[in-house]
Amino acid sequence: MLELRQVDVYYGNIQALYDLSLEIEAGEIITLIGANGAGKSTTLMAISGILVPRRGEILFKDQEILGIAPNLLVQMGISQVPEGRHIFPALTVSENLDMGAFLRRDKKGIEDDRAYIYELFPILKQRRNQPGGNLSGGEQQMLAISRALMARPQLLLLDEPSMGLAPLITRQIFEIIKKINKEQHTTIFLVEQNANLALQVADRGYVLENGRITMQDRAELLLANPDIQRAYLGI
Repeated sequence: MLELRQVDVYYGNIQALYDLSLEIEAGEIITLIGANGAGKSTTLMAISGILVPRRGEILFKDQEILGIAPNLLVQMGISQVPEGRHIFPALTVSENLDMGAFLRRDKKGIEDDRAYIYELFPILKQRRNQPGGNLSGGEQQMLAISRALMARPQLLLLDEPSMGLAPLITRQIFEIIKKINKEQHTTIFLVEQNANLALQVADRGYVLENGRITMQDRAELLLANPDIQRAYLGI
């Protein structure tokens, strides 16, 4: 579904990604793990069109998407949940969901998806008329994921969904990620510092160090790898 080929990304004269290549098949959960500053969020921003690589190719369903505007990528089926959530705090929960569906015209489908989201996150249904800014951090993360789902993406990009959340809420979010993948057949690319949880839900994983992919394997094999355990799992 998604392929990055030898991608280089710069911030001015500073190179952030070096010769980065990875593949994601339809229906997979793929995680990209690495330390803070390794280039994980930069990778997602390159995919979603916020940053334009200086070199390389990015293919979505065999179509080159390099240089395509972010709003057009949403129409093509790519949605991102950014780091730090970035909901619309002055809008209600329901209005935030409306914004996620802004480019859609299928009213029945939109209402069906809203009903599904309220099943996933009952707390959002309870708070649907409250401003998003009044929600807790965990509830805002649920809303950010839900807003992205309202675009009915084929590929969902998740940037640090556990950031700033209590462990219990984090586990709930990750269970929902697995459920979305299984029930909606949504392909998920998960960028996460919590390597332990990310590898528990993922099919495969890539390790990013200083802008370079240094390892890739099945998630269960990465979990059992002594180097990964020592560097990222605290074992």
